[in-house]
Amino acid sequence: MASQDWLEKDFYKILGVSTDASDAELKKVYRKLARENHPDSNPGDEKAEQRFKEVSEAYSVLSDPEQRAEYDQIRAMSQGGARFTAGGGGAGGFEDIFGGMFGQGGPRPGPQGFGGLFDGLFDGGGMGGYPGYREPTKGQDVNSRITLDLATAAEGTTVSVETAQGKKVTAKIPAGVTDGQKVRLRGKGYPSPDGGKPGDVIITVGVPKHAVFGRDGNNLRVEVPVTFQEATLGATIEVPALTGDVVKLKVPAGTQSGQVMRVRGRGITSAKGVGDLLVELQVAVPGHLSKTSKGHLEKLFESLPKENPRDELLAKAKK
Repeated sequence: MASQDWLEKDFYKILGVSTDASDAELKKVYRKLARENHPDSNPGDEKAEQRFKEVSEAYSVLSDPEQRAEYDQIRAMSQGGARFTAGGGGAGGFEDIFGGMFGQGGPRPGPQGFGGLFDGLFDGGGMGGYPGYREPTKGQDVNSRITLDLATAAEGTTVSVETAQGKKVTAKIPAGVTDGQKVRLRGKGYPSPDGGKPGDVIITVGVPKHAVFGRDGNNLRVEVPVTFQEATLGATIEVPALTGDVVKLKVPAGTQSGQVMRVRGRGITSAKGVGDLLVELQVAVPGHLSKTSKGHLEKLFESLPKENPRDELLAKAKK
């Protein structure tokens, strides 16, 4: 954009903000005006289309720190009495301000010449050697968040989210998605203010903790209580699965509390593979015993080998 164009347009007035507006305020105002005047929302309305172009141009300059600083400097010079004219002579004209910079042989080198003052006003070189060219900026992204239960996250699903223009788009959430994982829909965000690529819709997936199952990568963990009899003598028990059914698990005789057993292939399936179900067995001791039951247990324990399960622990502690 040429300096003459910048002088003729009040970008702050176009956006309706003060000259000290923050980046956050600029972004908020731009998004509102862009939505109101976007051609998709105003088909056939030439005034709205022109207004959308003006708003996009103003935001393109003011949202870029370097361009905004250059714009403010040029405006300050103009308001201080210097007049920039497209051509013609006369005092106070373009030639009076920059007259010493140009001679018969073109711009004078050095910090006071063309390269000194205009470095930064235009992007040096630009594309194909054209000064003033600036790479179009990408449109703003739209951030969205969804929450899935563990079973749905494990299976994958399709959800509907809102784009920048208020339209609904569907997004495929892959099987095995994890808490905090992001899914990106390219080109579904805000349009670029200067003809660049549109932004994206970024969906952050939340997966709250399950009441029964924990997740360890693609593996699922579950704590399952077993009776003293089952742990001592062995048994086949039913264990819950995330799919809602149950799986049969053979508990070997002499199982200790805290022992973990693996049910292969009953974890979570994702692009990284298939996980297992890890079952941690917890021996449940009876909380209430009748006198008769207590007597039977005492006789049983008297018949068992006299072993102290803490002997090894105590010995290690003394070393």
